[in-house]
Parts: sequence; C-alpha cells; structure tokens
Amino acid sequence: MKLSDQYDNPDDIPEIIPVFPLAGALLLPRGQLPLNIFEPRYLTMVDDAMRGDRLIGMIQPKTNGADDGIPELAKIGTLGRITTWAETGDDRLLITLAGISRFQIVEEVQNANPYRTVKASCDAFADDFLPETNSSSVDRDQLIATLRNFVDAQDLSVDWEDILDASDEALVNGLSMLSPYGPDEKQALLEIHDIGGRAELLIALTELFLRREGADMPARLQ
Repeated sequence: MKLSDQYDNPDDIPEIIPVFPLAGALLLPRGQLPLNIFEPRYLTMVDDAMRGDRLIGMIQPKTNGADDGIPELAKIGTLGRITTWAETGDDRLLITLAGISRFQIVEEVQNANPYRTVKASCDAFADDFLPETNSSSVDRDQLIATLRNFVDAQDLSVDWEDILDASDEALVNGLSMLSPYGPDEKQALLEIHDIGGRAELLIALTELFLRREGADMPARLQ
C-alpha cells in the first residue's frame, strides 16, 4: 500500500503520537529525512513505532531553553512515517522518515515512556495531503536564479538536470529541508501555509545569507 493511499486526510492520523525534538531538523510533506538514532530513549521510540504504525512526529524544541532541562516544544511539527530502517554494529539505528502532514500540538501527554508524546491535530493542514497545492504561485525562475547564486558562492557541485526536472513542490520543500539556516528560520519555513510563500521566504533567507557572506548579488529578475 502506498503512503498516499494510507493517509488521505487528517482523520487518518492517530490522535496521540510520539515526538522527536531535534533543533534545526526540517521535515515537510512528501519529503525524506534521514536520521541517525543513538540515544536510548529514541531507540525505544523507534522500536515502539516499528511495532505499530511507524509514525513519528518531528518537532523543534524552542530556542529559549527551560529551567527544568526539559525544553518547551514548538507548536507545529511534521508527522513522518518510517520507510527505511537499519541497525548498525554500534547500537545505532539509521532510519528515513517520509513526511505526511504538519500537525499542531494540542497538549503534551504524560505516560511511562522514556520519550515524549503529544495529542496532535492535522486539521489545520488538510492541504498537506494534496500534493502540489498552490504550486502555481511559486516564482520558479527567481528560485532557480537564487539557488545558482548560492551554489556559485559556496563553490558547490549540484545535479542541475535533477533540479530543473523536479516539481515545484519537490524543489521548494527539498531546498527548504537542505538549507543551512538555523532553527528559527527552519521553523518559519515549516509554518508558512503554502508553497508559494515558502519559496518567497526561502529566496529572502538565501539572499540575506549571501549578503552576509559578502557574495555579489545580481538584481532580482523582473
């Protein structure tokens, strides 16, 4: 059964989900996030998920910290499903999460698990279950031009054929997930409702990054 056949709308998502707080990590719908799991509590979380529906919520801890050592969680994260799973020889797990939908934390649920769980709702993100929603609002030419400036400034090698062939959603979300920006910027990219708005923010963040790096910035495309 395909992932899209299993989760068609917010009603298909369980009410209680385990969450993995990880600063700077961004998972978006239909994106792929590889993770290296080594802490005992999260090894237990993955084991429990593999025995059940294989669902884990990626969430960022807030950057302002906490007096009791338990960080407050951001209100919005992304639910993912484990699609690959492998053990290593040194007691780690290598997994890949496929993004399903963003969710909003309703409340944290206390239980005996060593990891955190929350009551979550995807109702505000019903469009996440529909690929390519509002992709017509993406300024693809400007996004590609900004990416070229970034690649040139950082002296990177990329497969332009794959990039140019990617759909608007895959391009915007993939670049957002791979972007080198901090937790606050990643959270902002996550919380923007539509693909077009995310593309605009990604362009703005990249232009700001390049200016800070001292890169020459050509004028915006008209």
